[in-house]
Amino acid sequence: MDSILLKVENLQTSFLVKSGEVKAANEISFTLKKGEALGIVGESGSGKSVTAYSILQILQNPGKIVGGSIALNGQELVNSGESVMSRIRGNKISMIFQDPMTSLNPVFTVGNQLTEAIMLHTKRRKAQARERSVELLRLVGINEPKRRVKQYPHELSGGMRQRAMIAMAIACEPDILIADEPTTALDVTVQAQILELMKSLQEQLGMAIIMITHDLGVIAGMCERVIVMYAGRIVESGTVDEIFYAPAHEYTKGLLKSIPSISDERQRLIPIAGSPVDMLSLPKGCAFAPRCDCAMKICLASQPAQSRISETHSASCWMNEKGRLENA
Repeated sequence: MDSILLKVENLQTSFLVKSGEVKAANEISFTLKKGEALGIVGESGSGKSVTAYSILQILQNPGKIVGGSIALNGQELVNSGESVMSRIRGNKISMIFQDPMTSLNPVFTVGNQLTEAIMLHTKRRKAQARERSVELLRLVGINEPKRRVKQYPHELSGGMRQRAMIAMAIACEPDILIADEPTTALDVTVQAQILELMKSLQEQLGMAIIMITHDLGVIAGMCERVIVMYAGRIVESGTVDEIFYAPAHEYTKGLLKSIPSISDERQRLIPIAGSPVDMLSLPKGCAFAPRCDCAMKICLASQPAQSRISETHSASCWMNEKGRLENA
């Protein structure tokens, strides 16, 4: 229990719009251990990023946490106030955003932005923070770091900008690094380099990582445990081996079928039929039921509870209860 760093319980985050309430994160519960790499996977609109923004409490209006608990080392963060969260952000929990070009300020040099972050969260003075900026750029594999600190974001390549973002995120050696689609805008070669860099930094600094992505290949190479989200809910969670080799939710199975096979180039990809559910009018039963080939009447009528498959594996799918229902 002492190893649990972050505990999220029944987190409910909604966007209250004129049309109604969008339950973007609906009763989300999970734990993160020290030094662990946890993957959160799902298609666009599943609630992955909203969950991360809720942890850091950087939700844009009209987004609001309406229920649940987020505890960091036992300290409750929900309703803790901006003064507490400003000390947590960057210092205890850092985040790498999807597009570094929109996250870095274009009118300040990379060195200025790194120096500001270091001075804000540590007791280093400007000269010391500047030296630390050069060290960080060297640590994340940027060549000629003394020259790069004087450059503006637009003068760096996409891979270099992402490395600069990682340098900024680890500047204060946080306990948790949240990476929100950190390699989406990068080519395959640079993507592999960034993932390798993150794994190396995790080992060196002992950070826990929350990797948010729609790419199961990234999850397989980076993470130990996986959470699968759909329509704002966790539909399945387990170890990487359990999710990849013994999936227990039809949505997870659909995601796995849509991954290209290296061993059999002739194998056809099977896309998930239909479109994502309308979050303003969620169905009474399982949100995935309208797209599921195995859907039963009960799937449309009632929301399935989380079924425990093993100590580390659970899923919210009526198919796991099919035998019991047929014999009832």
